[in-house]
Amino acid sequence: MKVSTKGRYALRLMLDLATYNTGEPVTLKDIARRQDISEKYLEQIISMLGKSGLVQSIRGSQGGYLLRRDPADYTVGDILRVTEGDLSLVDCISPDGPDCDREAGCVTVRVWRILTDAINQAADSITLADLVEWNGEQQKLGDYCI
Repeated sequence: MKVSTKGRYALRLMLDLATYNTGEPVTLKDIARRQDISEKYLEQIISMLGKSGLVQSIRGSQGGYLLRRDPADYTVGDILRVTEGDLSLVDCISPDGPDCDREAGCVTVRVWRILTDAINQAADSITLADLVEWNGEQQKLGDYCI
């Protein structure tokens, strides 16, 4: 499985919302500037995240976007599944994939299931709160000098 730009940017967008979570809406313009991502592209991603119920849109001059839940209640898997669909490595084991005539006698299908399960388990074990913490650690390392 290869995560698309949309998936990577969605994760960065959600991390930005979590990092700058003061209770006030965060504008896409500010996220675009901090993340160096096109505001137009972020509009497409935020629309998907909004429709899935991960973010809340606040309209008006003081509007923007907020997380609907605490960062600890979001997983990387939740976010990636919105933009990438299911995280299956191959179509033949995807819930929406085509039926495979060879599945009954296919040994490699076990490999794909084991690998896909490992990816899902890893993605579901990392929360947005973890990313905020790791980002803070990274910032401290970046500020360190001798």
